[in-house]
Amino acid sequence: MNQRRGAPGRVVSYADLLRVPRYLPVFLANALSMWGDYVARVTIAAVVFEQTRSPLATATTLAISFVPTFLGRSLLGPVVDRFRYKHVLVASHAARAVSVLALLWLVTTAAPLGWLFASLFVLELIGGAASASNLVLVTDLFEHDRPLYARAVALSAMSEQVNQALGLALGGGLVALVGPQVGLLIDLGTFLVAAVVILVVVQLRPVRGDRGKGVRGFIRDLGDAAGDLARHPVLARLIALSAVASLGIAAPEALAIPIAGDNGWGGVLMATPIVGAVVGIVVIGRLDVHRQNSSIVPLALAMPVPLLATALKPPLPVLVAIFFASGLLQAFMIPLQATFALATAPEMRGRIFSLAGSISVLAAGASYLAAGWVGQYTKNPHLGVTICAAVCLGLIGALGLRWPHQRVSATVEQAYAPSRPSRAA
Repeated sequence: MNQRRGAPGRVVSYADLLRVPRYLPVFLANALSMWGDYVARVTIAAVVFEQTRSPLATATTLAISFVPTFLGRSLLGPVVDRFRYKHVLVASHAARAVSVLALLWLVTTAAPLGWLFASLFVLELIGGAASASNLVLVTDLFEHDRPLYARAVALSAMSEQVNQALGLALGGGLVALVGPQVGLLIDLGTFLVAAVVILVVVQLRPVRGDRGKGVRGFIRDLGDAAGDLARHPVLARLIALSAVASLGIAAPEALAIPIAGDNGWGGVLMATPIVGAVVGIVVIGRLDVHRQNSSIVPLALAMPVPLLATALKPPLPVLVAIFFASGLLQAFMIPLQATFALATAPEMRGRIFSLAGSISVLAAGASYLAAGWVGQYTKNPHLGVTICAAVCLGLIGALGLRWPHQRVSATVEQAYAPSRPSRAA
């Protein structure tokens, strides 16, 4: 069935998406920078373990790499709205390349661990501005074709899931094969290539809206964005649903290794929800955007339900099926993210995207800690997953009872309404 370009009911393909001018190199540049993050984390963790032989110090290294992601996204959000996002992206990739050079020098000279941690912190902190800028860039690329934007969100989510499942493992193999110095040189190359791609491919777009001046204006802009996000009848509900769903999403991965015990299947259990999520993204992408959005609350409610059976300590194949089913139902996050982005005013996207990203990172981190604590407190990781799923189901149910269905439907209609083509970003 052929439908005209930009029609809300049109179901587009990934081939349509990849034919959009400039999208493919932008997508690859973002994937490269993501791989650079993974290589840096694994390399420094390997160096720390080699120096200390301490699992705690190694885990601390990985934890430190995620903390600045929250701070960078929340504190650097106004930067994206104050400067052209092309400049922010190029500067961020270049600054991260400099941070990698500092890490390379510190590793070569066997510097104290504190300096390694500080350099890694800076590397990840700068990434917050790059992440928000890339989201704004992709949103502008599809300003004239919203169904294609929904497909781009799905492809980005699949890429992120695959990188999460394979990136750390392959990064660790790379460091073991070629050594930390070569690993960091490869990391350096990913950021430099990403910066060059953005510099050559992306066109300049003007900064939209008024901005406060100086440091006070910067802080006021951030506060205004937080207030606007909290008061918005749809955006606030979407980000709240994403946050409370994190507990059900994180629990299987957080407790997979204790559940597996010594049988060696912990990695498989950790990867199973991710594989399910990838399949769910493919399936929901076959629906038009209206059906995708109408499925957000039902899928969110269904997502933790399979996990309730984990307390029965089913055999491993059944447990894999349970985790896969829960991951499959996580597909509601795709229309949620796309609608959230399109419903945000263009002049506020940098700040709002950054704040929403920081809330998501904070919720995910808190969910991992909560799941770990429940598993340890009950001395039964199977029961821990079930308890987290039950709490998650209750929270989503409470949100669902007060879900503004009419407002959300109106927002979807407006967000995906065809707009006149504009100059590509």
